[in-house]
Amino acid sequence: MPNISTEMSDRKNEPMPSLSEVNSSVEVNKDKRFGRKLLAFLGPAYLVSVGYMDPGNWATDLAGGSQYGYQLIWVLLMSNLIALLLQSLSARLGVVRGRDLAQASREIYPPVVNGALYFLAEIAIAACDLAEVLGMAIGLQLLFDLPLMWGVCISVLDTFLLLFLLNYGMRKMEAFIISLVGIIGVSFIAEMFFAQPVISEIAGGFIPSIPDDTALYIAIGIIGATVMPHNLYLHSSLVQTRKFDRTPVEIRKAIRFNIIDSAIALNLAFFVNAAILILAASVFYKNGFFEVAEIQDAHKLLEPLLGTEWAPALLP
Repeated sequence: MPNISTEMSDRKNEPMPSLSEVNSSVEVNKDKRFGRKLLAFLGPAYLVSVGYMDPGNWATDLAGGSQYGYQLIWVLLMSNLIALLLQSLSARLGVVRGRDLAQASREIYPPVVNGALYFLAEIAIAACDLAEVLGMAIGLQLLFDLPLMWGVCISVLDTFLLLFLLNYGMRKMEAFIISLVGIIGVSFIAEMFFAQPVISEIAGGFIPSIPDDTALYIAIGIIGATVMPHNLYLHSSLVQTRKFDRTPVEIRKAIRFNIIDSAIALNLAFFVNAAILILAASVFYKNGFFEVAEIQDAHKLLEPLLGTEWAPALLP
């Protein structure tokens, strides 16, 4: 007969489920068809992909394209492949172990190591949030001539909006984020139409090369803006919102579907970042503007160089 006190002790030692409010809240076993089941798993990676399209990425892409043309596209591709590998491993941890990266680290590493990991993760989160809040404020200023302080206040309200959407379920919040990512993608498709880059020249940018020391510095910036540790913590947690049978067969299916989700979302992020670099190369580099590294400068120059008022409006 099992020892009741031992069972109660084991339950106390069990960590609280990651994102307990929405953990296992999305049922994925309702439909056995591959397409429907894949759609049920799609979503977590899109929330993660937002971090790969923040103003920090845009600044490094603008700098790389305006100074070196298409020569650093290969760095974007390599960093995206590294990110895809790490995010897939992170998702696998959440699916197989039912732990997020923070919980797994707490169970395995000593307190000193966990303290250092926590400190580094907090720095990464703060840096990313600062860039995104200021980036949105700058975008609102460029589009609507709002003061930066008002833009920052509106940006802060985004947090409350996401918390509000979370009350209606994880799928509602994922749909909202996916729609925003889709708007970004459509905007840069239009930018490519206006810029009309030469495909053969773009292909040459996938040949690895580092022209000089400054290019190496920008390449490191591109990698640093793409491979971010806090996204690994987030992804390993978000995949646990899916509820499925914990059998070996279903776990393998969940891993496969989450890898597909990561591949689609991160390749979309790669397209956006590559589009920014290509835009900078085909517009600024070719016209002799080699020092464009800020979105404000790009916003001012796009209309006279491309001859359309839509180009600067779509950038922020």
